[in-house]
Amino acid sequence: MAKLSYADAGVNIDAGNALVDRIKPAAAATRRPGVMSGLGGFGALFDLKAAGFKDPVLVAATDGVGTKLKIAIETGQLATVGIDLVAMCVNDLICQGAEPLFFLDYFATGKLSVNEAATVIGGIADGCTQAGCALIGGETAEMPGMYASGDFDLAGFAVGAMERGTFLPSGIEAGDLLIGLPSSGIHSNGYSLVRRIVERTGLDWDAPCPFGPGTLAEHLLEPTRIYVRPALAGIRAGIKGLAHITGGGLTENVPRMLPEELSAQFTDTGQMPPVFQWLADEGELDEAEMRLTFNCGIGMVAAVSVQRADDVLEALRTEGQDAQIIGTVTAGA
Repeated sequence: MAKLSYADAGVNIDAGNALVDRIKPAAAATRRPGVMSGLGGFGALFDLKAAGFKDPVLVAATDGVGTKLKIAIETGQLATVGIDLVAMCVNDLICQGAEPLFFLDYFATGKLSVNEAATVIGGIADGCTQAGCALIGGETAEMPGMYASGDFDLAGFAVGAMERGTFLPSGIEAGDLLIGLPSSGIHSNGYSLVRRIVERTGLDWDAPCPFGPGTLAEHLLEPTRIYVRPALAGIRAGIKGLAHITGGGLTENVPRMLPEELSAQFTDTGQMPPVFQWLADEGELDEAEMRLTFNCGIGMVAAVSVQRADDVLEALRTEGQDAQIIGTVTAGA
């Protein structure tokens, strides 16, 4: 009987090592104050004091990209799903008032393609750069039999910190204003429904986009916006609370930052961007279903006092982030 090896079982250790070598420059480019070690160790070290914190509280978040990955895999357009992965984690951290410090990724596949994985992880590094956090580690798992040929999955883990006593939300009260920060598109929620709608239309991913220039896939793969830098500026200017508009839309996510005795009254969330109107029309979705499934054009909502609203709007816009008042906080659960 012939001898077997790990490679015979479908796991290529040399490919994993080659991937680590490929991504080291991308990870090194995300280095920030506090990082103490590079890739390759059994763990990654981070010095909070060197990052400028005196009495820090750590905040952690984890997330994935969901079935948006299926579109990326089927089209071979892999360069931006890493940005989505970072965004889904760091946008949650900032809602607690935490500055993202470092990020780790988990890439799992049936058979490792070094080129494809390097492209994905390059996108993760891009997202970390946008968020101001360091890519300091991760795991690449090659698991034959667990994934169909060509498939892979991603998970991300972000850790941030804030000084003790600066936790958000804080001090939200009736009469405060709600500021909407526009999304860059669908972001990374609702893609099981998106794919079902596209299937119903009979369009291919490379078909001309029905609601804008370029292909349908290019629009649907628009990466999730990373709100960290403008949100940190807004927090310094007086933001009391932030809600990341993910699955559940405005309906489910804004109440998460409000005290139980308060509610949100939306007065002007603007016209839905064309991609959402197209999904509503082709899927015959009513407004309640749209608002519960998608962000519908608003990716983050901030609560702020009337007195500080102008300061916050100016801080957001100085960081290149469009924003507008979309409602108020009212009494009543």
